[in-house]
Amino acid sequence: MDGDAFEARFTDLCKKGLSSDEKTCLGAMKLFKETKHLVSSNVSSAERTVEEAERFWFSFVLYSLNRLSEKDGDSAQQKSDENRFTLCQILRATKLNIVYFFEELRQFVVKAGLVLTNMYGEDWESRLEAKEMQANFEHLTLISKSYKRAFWELFLSSDANIGKQESATSAPDYLSKYHRFGWLLFLALRVHAFSRFADLVTCANGFVSVLAILILHVPICYRNFKINDSPRFVKKGEKGVDLLASLCNMYDASEAELRRTLKMTNKLMEDILKKKPCPAFECKTETLEHIDTDGLVYFEGLLEEQSFLSNLSILENNYNNATRNRGDLDERLFINEEDSLLVFGSLSGEDVNISGIKRKFDSIASPSKTITSPLSPHCHRASHVNGVLGPLNGKVASTPVSTAMTTAKWLRTFICPLPSRPSAELQHFLSSCDKDVTNDVIRRAHIILEAIFPCSHDCSLTGSLRSANLMDDTWMEQRRLETLKLYYRVLEAMCTAEAQILRAPNLTPLLTNERFHRCMLACSAELVLATHKTATMLFPTVLGRTGITAFDLSKVIESFIRHEKSLPRELKRHLNSLEERLLESMVWDKGSSLYNTLIVARPALSSEINRLGLLAEPMPSLDAIAMHINFSGGIPTVPSLQKHETSPSQNGDVRSPKRQCTDYRSVLVERNSFTSPAKDRLLAFSDLRKAPLQSVFASPTRPNPVGGGETCAETGINIFFSKINKLAAVWINGMVERLQLSQEIRESVYFLFQQILSQRTSLFFNHHIDQIILCCLYVVAKLSQLELPFKEITRNYRKQLQGRPEVYCSVFVDRSSTQQNGRTRQDHVGIVAFYNTKFIPAIKYLLEELDLSRTTTRTTQVPESNNSNDGPCPGSPKVASFPSLPDMSPMKVSAKHNVYVSPLRASKMDALISHSARSYYACVGESTRAFQSPSKDLTAINNQLNSTRNIRIKLKFDDLEGGLVSDSMVANSLYLQSWSHTLASSPGAALKSEQPES
Repeated sequence: MDGDAFEARFTDLCKKGLSSDEKTCLGAMKLFKETKHLVSSNVSSAERTVEEAERFWFSFVLYSLNRLSEKDGDSAQQKSDENRFTLCQILRATKLNIVYFFEELRQFVVKAGLVLTNMYGEDWESRLEAKEMQANFEHLTLISKSYKRAFWELFLSSDANIGKQESATSAPDYLSKYHRFGWLLFLALRVHAFSRFADLVTCANGFVSVLAILILHVPICYRNFKINDSPRFVKKGEKGVDLLASLCNMYDASEAELRRTLKMTNKLMEDILKKKPCPAFECKTETLEHIDTDGLVYFEGLLEEQSFLSNLSILENNYNNATRNRGDLDERLFINEEDSLLVFGSLSGEDVNISGIKRKFDSIASPSKTITSPLSPHCHRASHVNGVLGPLNGKVASTPVSTAMTTAKWLRTFICPLPSRPSAELQHFLSSCDKDVTNDVIRRAHIILEAIFPCSHDCSLTGSLRSANLMDDTWMEQRRLETLKLYYRVLEAMCTAEAQILRAPNLTPLLTNERFHRCMLACSAELVLATHKTATMLFPTVLGRTGITAFDLSKVIESFIRHEKSLPRELKRHLNSLEERLLESMVWDKGSSLYNTLIVARPALSSEINRLGLLAEPMPSLDAIAMHINFSGGIPTVPSLQKHETSPSQNGDVRSPKRQCTDYRSVLVERNSFTSPAKDRLLAFSDLRKAPLQSVFASPTRPNPVGGGETCAETGINIFFSKINKLAAVWINGMVERLQLSQEIRESVYFLFQQILSQRTSLFFNHHIDQIILCCLYVVAKLSQLELPFKEITRNYRKQLQGRPEVYCSVFVDRSSTQQNGRTRQDHVGIVAFYNTKFIPAIKYLLEELDLSRTTTRTTQVPESNNSNDGPCPGSPKVASFPSLPDMSPMKVSAKHNVYVSPLRASKMDALISHSARSYYACVGESTRAFQSPSKDLTAINNQLNSTRNIRIKLKFDDLEGGLVSDSMVANSLYLQSWSHTLASSPGAALKSEQPES
């Protein structure tokens, strides 16, 4: 790569592409020069051209500069803001797609993290707001699709209606302008009333309030329904249709929240458009006929032809003025799905396989795979059955937004009515301890929840900032109350179950354990946040604010799900996904309490753990947290329950034991699974030992009462390792299936992974388990004399739902003991470099046990490392054969008909979505057309088949006399395919390590 030409192209982009001033160009060039040496690794690891890698890096540098540059003084800031460019301008100048940008930004953050820290300070990640921007983009994508779907179902005029208009050609144009007016009104609500990164449920209430205003003001000639005779508007009284109640029924919204949001929307129209509100019952207009107007407001001339275009222009200018200096996305682009920033496609103009990125993005908001993809094109005409619009039950079709609203309804229905103090049953357990701990539990809950959901006390704000600030405080207070009630509810259920196991009501060891209560509060808060689909406070925020680690939280997730029977499917799946995320990487990060347990359970690892400085810091005391947040909640103050578990730092500061998380995968991304959440692969470990919770949270050195002489640490590590092996088995099985390898290879890879986990545990420190799996796949393939380069492995790994480029592009390597010639230490390398320099030396002797070659495996790549002090550990779990995975056989989806649904193998899915077969197959989770939902695929296929002239007979599944295949025959005929590949076992096989690609 020509360095001078590289810099010249970047300078040209800044000056000509973005018209930046000299000061901005100098700042951009400084950051560019500090990071340009990382671009070459971005080319080879991500399998893209140099030109593509350049444009990505240019956009990353400019985005970071835009977000992180300091402004000195008001005049300097005003001058700088005039030359500030937005993210949309950056992406248009570099010709990049938004989804690709956020997908690749994670790699830049990992690789350039040290440079950004040195240039912009330790808080650069929070100021960059990359996670929040990505989540906000995903939420707006979903909201815009829901709004568009709802608008065109309500107001899409039929040909007959258009024909009645005097100027028929102007009708569609006016409809599109009404549609734009509604979106701009929604954006005004976001800018002036909501917080900057409002949660998905709040945004959904906002767009429903906009729908209410449009129904009241759009001329009835553009309606696609009769309000007094529509199955959608089912809430009726003596005075007519209850509009808001009907909308709440359609969208599972809270009527109280909708009325509050509608009041804010009306106030905005009064302030921005200078319109005088009138009580709707005083107005005589045909749009209000058959509607109960009590409590509703009407604006004269809002959408009438004389003033409509002027009102639309005012909203446009208001949005421009309010967002001019933010540098964010222009959120108006979401109503134009043809915008180049939203359209997937190849960067180089060639056809590329984007199934991996698309599959992840398709599931950004819900694990449900029967939902509409966030970027799926709208069906251009609403469906009619006997002249009736939409489904007969008045409910909208399942979408990510409707799923979020349904989950929020569970919170309102099951949790909100509960008392905000411990119930009588829970108080019985709290008072049955060696001393009554009721006040301690109440005080702790209020302090920790105040830390998780802090309120702003800035009274100097005015105007829209003050309005948004007040709404933030209200939102935080509501979330605190919901979390508190959920915490008490699940705590009571856990205490009941624990008392039954121990056959005693005295649960002092558990109920006085500080770490247990904080884990419970963190898990409750995470569920509340997941319910509302927040764009801020994304996981692992709750860990830092409660002072616990990922390993701590992983101890309560299974119990939490088991003891909250009413938990919706979506939240169970969220916790399952969260546990996967914890196990695969976060528990292995520096500062995890896993290492504090490992040095007790595996003393041989203590020297390596101490050398790398991996131990967790002491958990901050409750008093330190209270002091940090200036807590004064009027709760009785009692001595802290923490003794051996906590120790505040000398200066009293609250220090998070968790380092800053560099995992940018949204917690909204879920897996495709047909298994029941209650039988999820991470929560159905029937072979794991069930121990009382108090032993799980007991001191690691204490003997386990049901552990057969083991300490609590040893029992906990064995259970933890079993979970790791289960998760690895799922990932290994997916990769082996995708690569079409033999079952013998699968067994060998899994065997090697188990051996490394039990005998070379230190190889997992600071690593993602997928990095170990990828290396195991490669070395086993080499030993089996299979041609399987790393490039092929990583290409297929990226197609996996859990696959992310940063896993194999940025692998941590500790070079503190191997620095030579004064070279700058590089802590992150590619997967090939890690394999050659760290993986092979550490596991060389384990390869002999694979028995894939009759000769001793040799390597000349690097000398064997002397770091082998972890070795085989006494008491390690025995290496088991490949576990049985959850039953993935077809599931019968109809009680009357022989219709089955089964997951599609990844290898077959890739074949079915090829160009030649796209129009014939619809795969759940992977569409046959770009951004087309599976349900629409099936509808399109059926319509195409039923309308074909050569096919006269339609398939009728309700014909029970047609010789249907029996259920048993279907079950017996479907089995896991056995692969026919055989292993080559030439005696001359030798291990060869790939060189890093240049």
